[in-house]
Amino acid sequence: MAHIAEPKPSDWSKPAFLALSCVGFVSPAHAAAVDPAGNVSDSDVAERSDVIVTGRHEAPVNVKLTAPLIDTPRSITVLSEALIRDTGSVSLVDALRTVPGITFGAAEGGNPIGDRPFIRGFDSQGSTYLDGVRDIGAQSREIFAVEQIEVVKGSNSVLGGRGSAGGTLNIVSKLPKLADFAHADVSYGNADYKRATIDVNHKLNDIIAVRIEGMWHDQDVAGRDAIWQKRWGIAPSITIGLGTPTRLTASYYHLHSNELPDSGLPYGYVCSATICNAPAGDFVLSEPVHHVTTKGGVTGTVPYSTFYGLKDRDFRKSNTDQFTLRAEHDFGSNIMLRNTARFSHTWQGYSFLLPDDSTGNVIGTTTTNGTTGGVTQFTSGGYVWRRANTRAGITNSLINQTDLTAKFDTGPLKHSVAAGLEFSSEDARRGTYVMSNGASISPRCNSTTVARYYCTSLFAPNPNDPWVNYASDTSTVQTPVVRSPSFGDTANTGITRAGYLFDSISLGDWLIANLGARYDDFTSKVRPGRATATSPSIELRRRDRNWSYQAGLVAKPTHNSSLYVSYATSVTPPNSLLGEGQEQNAVGTTVTPLLDQLKPEKTKSLEAGAKADIFDERLSLTAAVFRTESNNARVSVDANTVAFIGKKRVNGFEIGFNGRIINGWTVFGGYSYLDAKIREAGFTALTAAAVGGQAAKTVYVPSVNNGRRFPQTAKDSFTAWTSYETHGFSLGGGAFYTSRVFGGYGDNRTATQNAAGVVTINPATTILARSIPSYWRFDARASYKFTDRIQLSVNAQNLTNKRYFNQAYSSHYASIAPGRTVFGTLSVDY
Repeated sequence: MAHIAEPKPSDWSKPAFLALSCVGFVSPAHAAAVDPAGNVSDSDVAERSDVIVTGRHEAPVNVKLTAPLIDTPRSITVLSEALIRDTGSVSLVDALRTVPGITFGAAEGGNPIGDRPFIRGFDSQGSTYLDGVRDIGAQSREIFAVEQIEVVKGSNSVLGGRGSAGGTLNIVSKLPKLADFAHADVSYGNADYKRATIDVNHKLNDIIAVRIEGMWHDQDVAGRDAIWQKRWGIAPSITIGLGTPTRLTASYYHLHSNELPDSGLPYGYVCSATICNAPAGDFVLSEPVHHVTTKGGVTGTVPYSTFYGLKDRDFRKSNTDQFTLRAEHDFGSNIMLRNTARFSHTWQGYSFLLPDDSTGNVIGTTTTNGTTGGVTQFTSGGYVWRRANTRAGITNSLINQTDLTAKFDTGPLKHSVAAGLEFSSEDARRGTYVMSNGASISPRCNSTTVARYYCTSLFAPNPNDPWVNYASDTSTVQTPVVRSPSFGDTANTGITRAGYLFDSISLGDWLIANLGARYDDFTSKVRPGRATATSPSIELRRRDRNWSYQAGLVAKPTHNSSLYVSYATSVTPPNSLLGEGQEQNAVGTTVTPLLDQLKPEKTKSLEAGAKADIFDERLSLTAAVFRTESNNARVSVDANTVAFIGKKRVNGFEIGFNGRIINGWTVFGGYSYLDAKIREAGFTALTAAAVGGQAAKTVYVPSVNNGRRFPQTAKDSFTAWTSYETHGFSLGGGAFYTSRVFGGYGDNRTATQNAAGVVTINPATTILARSIPSYWRFDARASYKFTDRIQLSVNAQNLTNKRYFNQAYSSHYASIAPGRTVFGTLSVDY
């Protein structure tokens, strides 16, 4: 396979502008105590690995949240550094598994590999923020430089801008403190698990400090054949002016990843108007294969460890580079001005194996194989097509965000205000790698494609098959894998101009009004790829101007409790993700009548809840009921018409707990119930074949998705993590439950016509639901502190070695979770 190199930043056009009014930075809240001058006591630093931030003290640092958690009328979960460490999490996905109501979607086709959380049933891949600033590039995020993670649930474009129908994630970085400390972890475990991290902070003088975090990670994946992951990262930063009214922080973050990507196992059945090998029934489940009997009568077991990819073909490499400059100035004790300027560059290239079932080759469509032109067609099942999804993508973003916070009184009313302006230019460009994989051959699996390793055995694939690349599926000329020509790339640009205002208004000690509004001016441009270097280029452009709002009312029965109601909206304009996620409302890449019909999708959330801090404010309890509705989602009416009549609704409730019950005993977790239904999904095209003098006709019928549960959404999820520490010894454990998740739906309705051109819709005999089963997972941790500075811990993840699936795609495959992973960690503080 050809060497895959990252394009240089100079290969991609620079974003258009940046407002360089660099004034302001707000340091995040830290576990160690910080006095008003910004100093951290030596005792706090020495004990920093023991500090548990709980209850009302575990506060979000996003300045747009203008009240303490208990007085904020929303569901907000904050994952502390201590919780992330104790659960053995090494990635954003690892950390978020502890939060109920979040599931994860898989990558396929145009949806790039990267973190794809679904919050309350809505895809939040494009609603991730780093220190309050949007982070658009598709990537798999690490946590070695993360202080805490903030999850805000419910519609909240007002908080972060476009998208955010189900919620947002804000990742808070580790930044300098006025102290001298160093912390190092070295881990080793089964599946050749190796990891090392370091965090060093040094106070240069009374107002300047530097900090650097580093990480190296190398592992195979327990219970999975051939899969491996390697990455390293570094994150230096410096702050000038700590403990003074004016502060300036410069930081840099780099992460490099190299891995053999894993897509799990294929679904068994396929069902469409052209192919349906599933049993007849109104709701037939198609799960990832395990115990299988093919149409040809072959029975076998597919081990959960099975990998259908090719070591000589499949790869994933990625780089993330981020430069941030933040400045802050305090005007007295109640007014602060902050400015954040960031340049972010992400690149990833991959050939991602997708075990495809689209032509029924897994279970089969006939009881015997046929022969065409001397080639045996393997239509009786027992084969998997090694479909290669490829991508070479770059994103560059230049963002400037200015925030002003203030506290003041107007008569009897007390205000906590946050206002701001955002200017950004985000560019995304994507191409592919040119390789043959049998995509032009149908049915996919025959004696020729098996000989070329395009298809492999369902039961015994060999990832070491000597695959080579040919000029085409039928050519005999070998050729290296190359990136597609740059003139064929699709390029997206998004320019945002936004302003926002939030105000928490206290009416005495018992009532708080929480208000917010944001205006977004979003210009989107798409430059489709060209067929040749001399082909004319086109640019598709649109501009959307939208308001989003939030309003809440908080009643305070006591100082440590609250009752609230809230309303919030979100707006998702066309091309919101710039190709860096699954775009349900895409602009497209051709000039069509659809372009003028596009509108933003809008969502609203209603929520009511209660919060209480008990046991001397050590333990925080929360409960909420909510409804989120999208009443104008984009659907297809016919080939030339889209309509914004799609309807989706989520009704649900959740409870949460976080904090310390008694000294040494901490708990974290909750339960989420989501009744998520697609109420109106538009129409599906069926083609009636030509008959006599009648040409083929396309007709549209109601979508099979109508009335179905949201894909990638669990109705029930429960998480709990607890630990108890005494005399230097700590014992902890976690239980995590996720109910059945559906990936997508299909049926076998067909359309036929007679010689007079009258079209008949033949009803479905099978309605297929691709899904993954529910599962329980259990984790455990034990540690012993030999001295104040040396600790040894052991984490056991998936303690019972439960083989479960953690991501369901709409078709083709589901991702399988790692088996039991046990690793020990030696921690040293200095």
